[in-house]
Amino acid sequence: MMEVKEESQAEVDEKHQTVKINHNVSQKETLKTEEIKCVNSFSEEERPEDHKRTHSEEKPFTCQLCGKSFRRKSHLKEHMRIHTGEKPYTCQQCGKSFSVESNLKIHTMIHTGEKPYTCQQCEKSFTSQSNLIRHRKTHRGEKPHACQHCEKSFPDKSQLKIHVRVHTGEKPYTCHLCGKRFRDKSGLDIHMRIHTGEKPFTCHQCKKSFNIKSILITHMKIHMEEKSHACLQCGKSFVDKRGLETHTRIHTGEKPFTCHECKKSFRCKYSLTIHMKIHMEEKPHSCPQCGKSFSNKSGLEIHMKSHTGEKPFTCHECRKSFRCKYNLTKHMKIHTGEKPHACLQCGKSFSNKSGLEIHMRYHTGEKPYRCSQCGKSFTNERTLKTHTKIHTGEKPFTCHECKKSFNIKSNLTKHIKIHTGEKPHACLQCGKSFRDKRGLETHLRYHTGEKPYICSQCGKSFTSDDTLKTHTRIHTKGKSFTCHECKKSFRFKHNLTAHMKIHTGEKPHACLQCGKSFSDKRGLETHTRIHTGEKPFTCHLCGKSFRGKSDLTKHMKIHMKEKPQTKTKPIIKQCETGLIAENEIC
Repeated sequence: MMEVKEESQAEVDEKHQTVKINHNVSQKETLKTEEIKCVNSFSEEERPEDHKRTHSEEKPFTCQLCGKSFRRKSHLKEHMRIHTGEKPYTCQQCGKSFSVESNLKIHTMIHTGEKPYTCQQCEKSFTSQSNLIRHRKTHRGEKPHACQHCEKSFPDKSQLKIHVRVHTGEKPYTCHLCGKRFRDKSGLDIHMRIHTGEKPFTCHQCKKSFNIKSILITHMKIHMEEKSHACLQCGKSFVDKRGLETHTRIHTGEKPFTCHECKKSFRCKYSLTIHMKIHMEEKPHSCPQCGKSFSNKSGLEIHMKSHTGEKPFTCHECRKSFRCKYNLTKHMKIHTGEKPHACLQCGKSFSNKSGLEIHMRYHTGEKPYRCSQCGKSFTNERTLKTHTKIHTGEKPFTCHECKKSFNIKSNLTKHIKIHTGEKPHACLQCGKSFRDKRGLETHLRYHTGEKPYICSQCGKSFTSDDTLKTHTRIHTKGKSFTCHECKKSFRFKHNLTAHMKIHTGEKPHACLQCGKSFSDKRGLETHTRIHTGEKPFTCHLCGKSFRGKSDLTKHMKIHMKEKPQTKTKPIIKQCETGLIAENEIC
């Protein structure tokens, strides 16, 4: 169904103006405007006295409730129905009711399809004469009603009246179900469809329905592939003017919508509305399957696809699929290599602006996301969410091969490659392969000698962020992981795990060539180089190469004129109490 704006006969009469005509007297005479006398005629039921008030602007009939005045008593009677809620005129086809009979007649034309009022310039038709009069002003560019607050102009008085409420904050129309208020009646009518679920505007091509006609019109342009609004700076096109206006702010940097809580600004009002729910902790959209809640409906819709497994957005390059279009757009930049957002401090580039914003926090030290349980802070929200799972113990991502669980999906993805043996990221210099891109990037620094991660306490440099974090514990923490067998303590859990295998005698990592077993994978990797002859650790001073990093470290001390420390096996002798070293007292 179409939108019908209710207006009383009083409002129609308000639009009646004295007709003026221009006479061309001669080429030397100026153009004069003369007022023509009103020549309207009246039926027996109508009174000329009532009509005369349109010229004198006399309004003797005043509403006792809101103070609004009218020229005719019948108009006051119609107006009173707004306060009483009385709608005596009902449509026989759909049951919709109206307070004024003329509005019922206009509404009936929706069912009949009748549009008797046609614009002579563009052939567009309308159900009422008032809508045609308003439309004609768009051709003439006539906007005689100007706002005193912002100088914005409008073609008719009713539009100006609604606009002024933006400045005054007045919202006289209230939803009786949820209490939300609106500046105009049409806004309330549209809102009510959220509660009723009514979507009267249906696309004839895909049968998708909408609660607002303007959204249907915008949607139709998708089928027609019509994008008439083009950006003058980058050429990107949009189906509607609002989309173009929002996009233009990317180039200008304008963010006119500011959060009054944290002062964060946004390019469009919708983004601010979603953001405000973070402060209110409002998440009204809940998943019926797992109970997870979301601040907006689109977030819930994307989440639901995780249960159904639906991934409708597919990359035409590698056929990888995604649950939402935004993730596909980000992914496509991997193939194009596009990284338009560069850091001004270190030159590192990013495919999207949010990535750059998070990266900048490493330079500034800003960590705005704080854990409510332990107080630890993080540079981005995703890392905080991952951290929170440590407290909850949640590990929703499980390996189907060994049943090991992980708190984030990326860790599961990396883990699965252990079972498959997949190492798609190869070093071009030495041929060594890695399961993920990050591992390759860290490895490349061994060749370049780059150590960008510096300890703030002792100045020592490291090739990876993880190694720096591990090192930092030397300054901040003791040895909190203790072996229950021999009471030896360790700073890191993985060192304790490796140590425990000494007591259990567990050596799960066996060499395929000679059968020798090792307690950890790294020991096996170092041993395997005996068979392959590989010596990846090279001294940059003399060119000598070594199988293990520890061997290179010992060798470097020769150049530094420092005697390398060698580990000697203690001589074991028998004692009454057991086996002890020769230099120990029994």
